[in-house]
Amino acid sequence: MSLESNHPVRLSELYREVIMDHYRSPRNKGELPDPTVSIDLNNPTCGDEISLYLLVKDGVVQDARFSGQGCSISQASASMMTQAVKGKTVAEARDMVDRFKRMMHGDEEAGRPLGDAVALHGVSKFPVRIKCALLSWEALERSLEQLPG
Repeated sequence: MSLESNHPVRLSELYREVIMDHYRSPRNKGELPDPTVSIDLNNPTCGDEISLYLLVKDGVVQDARFSGQGCSISQASASMMTQAVKGKTVAEARDMVDRFKRMMHGDEEAGRPLGDAVALHGVSKFPVRIKCALLSWEALERSLEQLPG
């Protein structure tokens, strides 16, 4: 069953509200002192920039913060991603990245366990905006690859 099959207009509006809420009041925005790993990425096509900071201890993401600037989708996505990844194991975080990417490429069911980030599934209908939504998730994926061990 499609995420929007029952009430597409109301659900789309709700998703827009969730995205705008994360854009206007981003969660976890700001630098993290002494992160385990940090990375800077940008999307030169539209000017989105993100710096991601992760604190990982004993294989668990203890904290995640971001800074940067960009469109509402890129900034909301970063807010949602940092919120969703906190408390997850590195393996769970990698799975989340995979699920988010699949969702952005049309697999609606992949987004179900992603918290507020499921609101971004509609972006997959606008190929030019997919990179905006993926930027912070790519930063997460690259950060996890930099972890020792």
